[in-house]
Amino acid sequence: MGTQADLTTAVEPLRAELVVHCYRMLGSVPEAEDAVQDTMLRAWRAWDRYDESRASVRTWLYRIATNVCLTALEGRARRPLPTSLGAPSADPDAPLTPDFEVPWLQPLPDTHLPRDPADRVAERHSVRLALVAALQLLPPRQRAALVLRDVLAFSAAEVAAQLETTTASVNSALQRARATLADADLREDELTDPDDPAVRETVERYVRAFEAADVAALVGLLSADVVLEMPPVPLWYLGPEDYGRFIARVFAMRGAGWRMVPLGANGQPALAAYAPGPDGTHRLHTLQVLTVTAQGIARNVVFQDPQVFAAFGLDEELSPR
Repeated sequence: MGTQADLTTAVEPLRAELVVHCYRMLGSVPEAEDAVQDTMLRAWRAWDRYDESRASVRTWLYRIATNVCLTALEGRARRPLPTSLGAPSADPDAPLTPDFEVPWLQPLPDTHLPRDPADRVAERHSVRLALVAALQLLPPRQRAALVLRDVLAFSAAEVAAQLETTTASVNSALQRARATLADADLREDELTDPDDPAVRETVERYVRAFEAADVAALVGLLSADVVLEMPPVPLWYLGPEDYGRFIARVFAMRGAGWRMVPLGANGQPALAAYAPGPDGTHRLHTLQVLTVTAQGIARNVVFQDPQVFAAFGLDEELSPR
């Protein structure tokens, strides 16, 4: 077998894509990074037993990483978003009480996506927030089978080897997983490219309206069935009217003069929202991940979790302009 230097040369280029794979499985960036660290440690220990005639290094590493994730998922509750936990609220003044007992789904910074433009476009589709949320509905082994087969395009035989099962079992798991995702109503036909000029214009208009605390302008950018949800607060709102009533409450509490910093998350437009302070500074308030369709902004998942802020490397405060 090759040297440890050979292993480093072989595996380091795959580290970034393994983080994305583990994120799809686990729904958390810190957990995904920990899983990849564990994967690399196991690979180092097993390198002298690796047989290149049986599998490529990439296939071998994905097998290790997937099993690390499956072990991590044993006995764990799934990572949801508020929309999967109950009915929408119609009360814009409902208490904003966070529930940190729930292991909420977290967003993925676009810095984890490939740099190559073609690869980046392909990867966006497979990490969008709605899809990752739907994956969390699947039992772990179904989740693994679907990601390995449908997202990463391993053959059924390769997936069976990675999961130490039969091809028939893989195909059965895939059938059930695909049926669950079909019921999740992911609206594939509404997917838009975040680099599309129309999408960029919509986001820019949203930024201007939010910074000015202009509720009417914000509501005018929303689709008829827009969803607003705010983990770790287990509340969500449906439709432009309730979205507008709630955001009016936020602006009444925080005032105008916000600053919005454009980002990317899960291959979608995202914004770090900084609320105005009394001294001319702006304090980090939320991270907003937008789903923009031809009908307008269809979803805004608003995160207010220090762990999410840390994953995106966000400054806690912005200096006066």
